[in-house]
Amino acid sequence: MLTTFKATLNPMLMLFLCIAAGFILRKCNIFSKDSGKVMAKMVTWVFAPAISFSSMARFCTVETFGSHATNILLSAVGVFLALTLATVLSRVFVKERCPERGVYAYALAFGNSGYVGDPVVLSMFGEEALAYYKLFCLPLSIAIYTWGISMLVPDGEKKSSPLKKILNAPTVALFLGMIVGLTGLGQHLPTFVNQSLDSLKVCMGPTAMLLAGVTVANYSITGMLKKTKVYVATALRLVVLPAVIIGALFGLKTLANSLFSLSINHNALYYCFFAVAAPLGLNTVVFPEAFGGNPETGASMALISHTLCVISIPLMYALMVSLFGPIVV
Repeated sequence: MLTTFKATLNPMLMLFLCIAAGFILRKCNIFSKDSGKVMAKMVTWVFAPAISFSSMARFCTVETFGSHATNILLSAVGVFLALTLATVLSRVFVKERCPERGVYAYALAFGNSGYVGDPVVLSMFGEEALAYYKLFCLPLSIAIYTWGISMLVPDGEKKSSPLKKILNAPTVALFLGMIVGLTGLGQHLPTFVNQSLDSLKVCMGPTAMLLAGVTVANYSITGMLKKTKVYVATALRLVVLPAVIIGALFGLKTLANSLFSLSINHNALYYCFFAVAAPLGLNTVVFPEAFGGNPETGASMALISHTLCVISIPLMYALMVSLFGPIVV
């Protein structure tokens, strides 16, 4: 268990070091206030699409897609459970209907499954596992860009159509990669294209974490650390809710294997873990700020959850390995 913990701790510490670097460079004004916008565009329009397209084009074949269809169904069940729990719990944290309740709902429902989950899965298990992880996260991505964003946009503000929200650069790249992979064209991409994608995709994790540090540095760290409710929400986000959702999917998987003679392995539970046990992303900062709300609650959650996940993710992953055995790609 200790060996597994140490192996998982290494990529988490690497990402945390990038957060700390971004935070310090912003506090020292080496990075300007607008530098976060540039990083966000690089991650959204270049690095995230590169990692999505590359993994899908190489490993999303007709055979693998068919064999992972049950995982996608399990993911949809997990997403439904996460949204239900988040809706109920957000009303406990914030009694009145207001934008802050939406922040808590989003924070409890979604971790940073892309900008944290992707680089961690890639560094620990390789690109093939990342492709299967991205397939598993399809229902989650759809929920984030529909239900999730609607929670962060205040009532009365103009809301774009669900289709427009889903058609963002990373998602479009994901679907294009799936088409290339399913048609067999992924095996015939020119070498220079593959090399370019390989160079770009490894930049996503460090740049996204630099962005997290820069964004959080724009707010008072003292004020962020004083929000006591955020610590409870972070414990739910990193430990309690992942345990509940993974436990529910384990029960469902076991039942399905028994009733329908299926052979769903434990990999789906690991994909779920890296998606739901990730720290809070930056949407809870970006959207309140854009609509004149208070972004400090989201910034506080991002700071605390990104710090504590350095320990929570390796510990919980090591526990899962001791219970279910290692992931098999």
